[in-house]
Amino acid sequence: MPFNFASIPHIIFGAGKLSELYKSIQKYGSNVLLVTGGSSLEKSGKWDEIIENLDQSGISHSRVSVSDEPSPRLIDGITDEYRKKEIDLIVGIGGGSVTDAGKAISAMLPHQDSIKNYLEGVGTKKPDGQKLPYIAIPTTSGTGSEATKNAVISQVGEDGFKKSLRHDNYIPDVAIIDPELMISCPTSITAACGMDAFTQLLEAYVSTKANPMTDALAFSGMKHMVNNLVSACSSKSENIEVRTSLAYGSLMSGITLANAGLGIVHGLASPIGGLFEIPHGVVCGTLLAEATKINIEKLKTKGSQARPALEKHAEVGAL
Repeated sequence: MPFNFASIPHIIFGAGKLSELYKSIQKYGSNVLLVTGGSSLEKSGKWDEIIENLDQSGISHSRVSVSDEPSPRLIDGITDEYRKKEIDLIVGIGGGSVTDAGKAISAMLPHQDSIKNYLEGVGTKKPDGQKLPYIAIPTTSGTGSEATKNAVISQVGEDGFKKSLRHDNYIPDVAIIDPELMISCPTSITAACGMDAFTQLLEAYVSTKANPMTDALAFSGMKHMVNNLVSACSSKSENIEVRTSLAYGSLMSGITLANAGLGIVHGLASPIGGLFEIPHGVVCGTLLAEATKINIEKLKTKGSQARPALEKHAEVGAL
């Protein structure tokens, strides 16, 4: 039963845990760059609270907003602007795109050139792992990026791509998962992010790289997603226990994909995302049923060697 298990962030999980941000920041410095989304943080009522607490703690702060999936142009522009401003750490507060953007900014501020030079399948340089400290605070339950070592960078169009900036050191130093931040998440985003998380959990669970630890975490995450995703998109969208379960499932998806990998759905979703401006979770949710059906039919032709994988699919089907 030999296996490796990658490091994870220092995880602070639970309703109201945003209050621990300020103590966490002070461990790294006093000049922070906040990376946020559009207006959802303000709508949640938390933004004023964050700024007030930063000011009371004597922490200097700047802010940049990310409205779409991060592109090379966006990351290069931000790092060029802030490279000489003696930033001590990055705090990303938002969905998966914001978390990835913060991760990329953290990684690229110590370097002088474009992020494109370090992207897998695009650039020719390998990341050296040097970065600024990074605290990730998700406001959606989807990508699990708060627990992974890669940042997904997209360029949409005819020459588009969706590629990763990846290094073991790029795992966030701290992940604060506070379900209270997710209550105001719109239904469409909740659904898309939830399908992304569930797809990641399923693909990690049936992966040939799975191990007993990833199996336990992935199955636990899927149970929480199955039992709560529909409720979060309907009558219980503001129920903190429901949102907590989705946040837990999303976190487990990040941990398990980082250790067991993904499958055909994400293999297809990346090039599709490079060609078309379609939310990643929508692509995953659209492909999942048919891809799983094809995988199962193929496994049935493999004889006894496929039995463990088929049994896993059956266990998921019974949830």
